[in-house]
This record gives sequence, C-alpha cells and structure tokens, in this order.
Amino acid sequence: MKFKKFISSVLAAALCALSFTGCNGGGNSSGSANEESSANTVSSAVSNESTAASVPESSVPESSAPDSSIPDHTEPNKAEIRIVALKGPTAMGLTKMVDEGNSGLDYKLEIKAAPDEIAPMVAKGDADIFCVPANLASVLCNKTEGKVKAIAINTLGVLYICERGETVKSVSDLKGKTIYSAGKGSTPEYALNFILENNGIDPAKDVTIEWKSEHAECLEAMLKGENCVAMLPQPFVTTAQTKNDAVKVVLDLNKEWDALGVDSSLITGVAIVRSEFAETMPGELNNFLKHYGQSVDFVNNNVDEAAALIEKYDIVPAAVAKKAIPNCNIVCITGSEMKNKLSGYLKVLFDNDPKAVGGKLPDDSFYYTAE
Repeated sequence: MKFKKFISSVLAAALCALSFTGCNGGGNSSGSANEESSANTVSSAVSNESTAASVPESSVPESSAPDSSIPDHTEPNKAEIRIVALKGPTAMGLTKMVDEGNSGLDYKLEIKAAPDEIAPMVAKGDADIFCVPANLASVLCNKTEGKVKAIAINTLGVLYICERGETVKSVSDLKGKTIYSAGKGSTPEYALNFILENNGIDPAKDVTIEWKSEHAECLEAMLKGENCVAMLPQPFVTTAQTKNDAVKVVLDLNKEWDALGVDSSLITGVAIVRSEFAETMPGELNNFLKHYGQSVDFVNNNVDEAAALIEKYDIVPAAVAKKAIPNCNIVCITGSEMKNKLSGYLKVLFDNDPKAVGGKLPDDSFYYTAE
C-alpha cells in the first residue's frame, strides 16, 4: 500500500475516533453569555485531545528526580524513550513520570493536538510509544501489519449525560427525550446505542438523537431546549460547569457500561508501542510500564500537585484539571486485564462497524504481556 493511501486511511479512522473528546470552538448563543463564554473557554483551553498546540521540545524538562524504587535495566548507557500523547486525559497520567525522570530511562514527551498528527508518526516510526484512541490502535495495527502492540489502557470512558435539571435518574429515564451529541458514526454513537439497547431502549424509536459537529453546540442546544439532554466528554463537562451551574451530570456512561455485566469496558485511550522496540528492548519497556503505573497513581491520588504538572505541560489549566481528574478515569491497565477489556471493547465496535477497528479485530499478538 502506498504511503499516501495508508495515511489517508488512518486519518479517516482517527477523525472519528476521538470526536467525543475534542472541542473546536464555541456554539454562539445570541441569548446566553454564559453558554458562549463556556464554549469559548473550552475550545481554547480544554480540548479533549484535539485543539491546542503541542508542547515545544524545549519546555520538556530533563530528568531530575530518579525513582530509586524502579530497577535500573539500562545504565551505563541510558535509554531514551520517545513518547507522543494527545492533549487531554490520555496525556495526564504521563506528567509525573516525565517530570521526575527515571534512573534508567530518559523520557522525551511530545504532545499533539489531534489523532491525525500522530498517525503519520506511527507509520514512520518517529517515536517509540504513542497514546491514541482505542479504536485507532486497532486500525494502526491492521494498517501496519502488526508493527505496533497495545501495552496499556490509559483512559476509560469519559462520556457523561448532562441536563439542565435533574429529571434523569437512570438510563430508562432517557426514553422520550432528545439527546444532543457529537460523534455520529464513531465511538460516541456506538457506545450510546450499546447502552440504550441493553437497557431496552430502541435508539431509532424511543429517543431522538440529534448529532452536532461540536460539543459546544450540544451544550448550547441542551441549555436552550426542553425535555433534552447532552452527551458530553470530560474535561469539557468540568469547564462548562465552571461557567454555568445549570449543567448537571446525571449519568456516567462508564458506570452504565459496567452495570451491564459485559466482558469489556468503555475505553477512550490506550498506549501502543512499536513492535520492534518491544522485541529488542523488553527490559526498558517493562521499566516504563512500572513507572507509568506509579505516575497514574500519583495523578489520581495527588490532585493538586498533578493539576499543576498538567498545566505545566500545557494540557489543560490547573483549575480545570483539579476538578476534572476524578472524572477522567485515568488508569494504567496492562497484561491480561488489558487484553480482556480492550478486546471486548473492540468487538463491540466491530459489531457496529468493522471499519471502526480497521476492518478486522487484532489477533493475540497485538496485546503485549511483560515477560
């Protein structure tokens, strides 16, 4: 396959992969300054992995505070691991490990605004580890014929049902309502349909789903309408709530998915590695995964300090990060648990639309297990 054709295919999948985590502008309302302010703030400062500029290389600090609890596999020749992550929740868990460094590894972090910036880098091998939307990981595995492997789930579901009021107490309460959402033909639609159908609601008959191009439009429509809700992602929800206290979170789709008792989880992002790197540097990769887990634990358990680091790396402002972290479902799930959850999730997407995962499900070799 020619490179140009390859990139076009991957970009098409990438654009639908994270539509539920990206916000690119304000839905201006002629009658509500609060809604307009909220939309503008979100589009300029919070993107869900799809709006601001990447962190310049010069702003990434050198390793300075080694973690002595991590075994050193690489001295005296310190190994460099090049990491690329999306601006938003999938990058937040990396901040502590990059900031403190590692006695055996030198981390180089580059943050990108959207998946279509990362896909060509994967194709060319411009980094070692990439944090990408879950379905894009599968697409890249198929397009590169197994040249990448999944090493960790880094973000679970970040979708929430919001309303102006508190009429929705359960999924069944959505029946008869209008649901505003962005992301038709991609993960948000598949996730919403899966949850509705498994709660006895026909998405085509029992609710009215209106698809918008941006999350700000969904928010504006929900605030102006009656008998309606909006499906929105974090950290967009947090930023909107700081500007308009009428925005109420009434359902966490992550919890609603888990409540179905299915052998999968709602997943936003994963970390993938070049297969060549995994095969030639397993010690360094396992070291990275250990440090990554510790970094995620720190971010989730030390919110104030983590928020400052997240702002330092120009992901979102500290004030937003502080409120959003508890609802961003940042994790580091590896090994067999990763395989079970991710393969089950990809199967749900495949059953809705095989193109969402690159035409076929990855085989077992896609899932990395530390030796």
